[in-house]
Amino acid sequence: MTTEYMNEEHTAGADPEDVVLEVDHLSVTFPSDDGPLPAVREVSYRLRRGEALGIVGESGSGKSVTSMAIMGLLPKNAQVRGSARLMGQEIIGLSDKEISKVRGQKIAMIFQDPLTSLNPVYTIGYQIAEAVLAHKKVSKKAAMDRALELLEIVGIPSPQQRLKQYPHELSGGMRQRVVIAIAMANEPDVIIADEPTTALDVTVQAQVLDALQRARRETGAALVLITHDLGVVAGQVERVGVMYAGRIVEMGPVEEVFYRPRMPYALGLLGSLPRLDGDRSERLTPILGSPPSLRDLPVGCGFAPRCPLARERCHEEEPRLVLTNGDTDRAAAQEGDTTVHTAACHFSDELVGAEATDLFRPTAVDTEGVGSVEELETAESSVAEAREEYREESKAVSESATEGSTEPEVLLRATDLVKHFPIRSKGLLRRKVGEVQAVSGISLDLREKETLALVGESGCGKSTTARLLLNLIKLTSGEVSYMGRPLQGLSDRQMRPLRKDLQLVFQDPFASLDPRMTVSDIIAEPMRIHGRGNGDAKDRVKELLDLVGLNPEHGSRYPHEFSGGQRQRIGVARALSLNPKVLVLDEPVSALDVSIQAGVINLLEDLQEELGLSYLFVSHDLSVVKHIADRVAVMYLGKMVETATTEQLFSAPAHPYTQALISAIPLPDPVKERTRERIIVTGDIPSPANPPSGCRFRTRCPKFANVLSDAQRTKCVEEPPELMDRGTGHRDACHYSEVVELI
Repeated sequence: MTTEYMNEEHTAGADPEDVVLEVDHLSVTFPSDDGPLPAVREVSYRLRRGEALGIVGESGSGKSVTSMAIMGLLPKNAQVRGSARLMGQEIIGLSDKEISKVRGQKIAMIFQDPLTSLNPVYTIGYQIAEAVLAHKKVSKKAAMDRALELLEIVGIPSPQQRLKQYPHELSGGMRQRVVIAIAMANEPDVIIADEPTTALDVTVQAQVLDALQRARRETGAALVLITHDLGVVAGQVERVGVMYAGRIVEMGPVEEVFYRPRMPYALGLLGSLPRLDGDRSERLTPILGSPPSLRDLPVGCGFAPRCPLARERCHEEEPRLVLTNGDTDRAAAQEGDTTVHTAACHFSDELVGAEATDLFRPTAVDTEGVGSVEELETAESSVAEAREEYREESKAVSESATEGSTEPEVLLRATDLVKHFPIRSKGLLRRKVGEVQAVSGISLDLREKETLALVGESGCGKSTTARLLLNLIKLTSGEVSYMGRPLQGLSDRQMRPLRKDLQLVFQDPFASLDPRMTVSDIIAEPMRIHGRGNGDAKDRVKELLDLVGLNPEHGSRYPHEFSGGQRQRIGVARALSLNPKVLVLDEPVSALDVSIQAGVINLLEDLQEELGLSYLFVSHDLSVVKHIADRVAVMYLGKMVETATTEQLFSAPAHPYTQALISAIPLPDPVKERTRERIIVTGDIPSPANPPSGCRFRTRCPKFANVLSDAQRTKCVEEPPELMDRGTGHRDACHYSEVVELI
């Protein structure tokens, strides 16, 4: 969004009478076998015409339930109290027939998962036209013409062709833009976007956010943007509300909340983020503990059990949402003044000028259940002792294995990796009719005690490459070696001794843990497979739980009894059980909230430093990669397009694709995010079953489209670029690469 557009919206929202949505003391409670569950508590805000309001918070904070209550989409057993007035009309409590007249016409919603939002048996054109016909008396041809116009507005290529396609034939980014087109079909007064970019790559996310802003310009609609991505909020909204434990705990202009937060939770969220413009040598500052159960909310402030600022009053009295200047009169806030900054904290004055590190101690210890500073220090001391024991054992194993020899600098080496998956016809014979070129000639080295990151969009071949390196899937061609020993062609039995040194941590910590086994059994399983006795394994499990910052007494629990961050720590403990030298981390923090993510990242850094581990870190999040990686390899459509040290890559990217990736990462800084240079990538990734000739990126390359001459474009079309060293080990695969400073 341009700065000029933001300023126009501020001006447009200045009229206090121009309120389109007024939410007042909205509460939602769900009945359950264990008692009432208060999912939303006393939420109030006002939204003016053309204004954008962001709602942020961790999973389970009540963001989505609030929007579903406003839209009348909650199950019938939900108990909804309070008020939501749309253009002066009360919409809470309307019947299905009455609310259907409002939804889509005056207020529309964009859901998180576009695939479940679209009907798989109807074409795209039919579904958009249906939204028009539901509220307007026009002909089917006029509705279809409007559908075509909407697809053009949201930037979908070849819109005439897309009208006749079905949802499964479109990419995730295209489907999300179709949902935006449906939302704006009747020019609503309010659009609620619930995590509209969560499952998308950053380049596609940029396209979707651009489409969302086009929708606002075309319709003049006010926007409620629900997200956990503070970078997206920084660049897209004028006001932001922070939710925790079902209620809003801070609200104000986005600049005020980001630069001068007055609630410890908001300060902690901002401090736990890895940032592109941050110093990678600084540790992240995670928020200690976990959000409270909504069934058993603590007395007083819901954040008090996790808050370093908490005192006796915080545990006895829940703070009201009041003006940060200390005035307890809520009149100005009730008027909906966009300049008002409110916070729910008894001691918000003490946060003036505070940094996250002033409150939250950077630690890798999981602090759920830790109730005091003394207990935290005891837990950290226990972890330190466990790590020292583990380090000594790892050192002894390493010295024993390498006695009389010099360990090579490179642990894992891949040369010209190729993996093609066959495409087979339907029917009985299932003939091969094509192939998917998942990996096409990847070469890389992983050295001792370093972190090499593999980055790129979904479908570029990152995870397939990781599995080829571990010999979990068979190569089509190429070579993989570990400490000089070739791995390709080894059977599962031959690979088993090497599995001790090569371990994998999966993306989804819940799906990778057997729900029928206790945590102790899960961690001990690799040791038993490799012949270590039950008694030895039992002691080792306690040591490993201590090592990753978990309570050894919780080993008898099952995976579902732990939070997402704790489950990921369990996965790391299991991977460490055999004293590996290499950990392959496949998107290990992508499923975690930012505050929990920070603790896991700190843990990984500590373990690497103390145990001498090497990491292959697979990720699409370049902010995390910049913080944790030593070297970075960028992949696109099965090929490596750039590789360099982290400092080289982020300070001076050379390949147009890398430049686009970095420029698309949102910064959690309102001023920087709105004024920084953008390199826009259009279109979607081509099919790996039929990649473009020459340079595979040319079909989306802004330099190819806007800068190169016809002769230069011909070279891109006909000649695949080689991965060339441009000096100091910085290599890229572009005929016309040029270093650009983006941060």
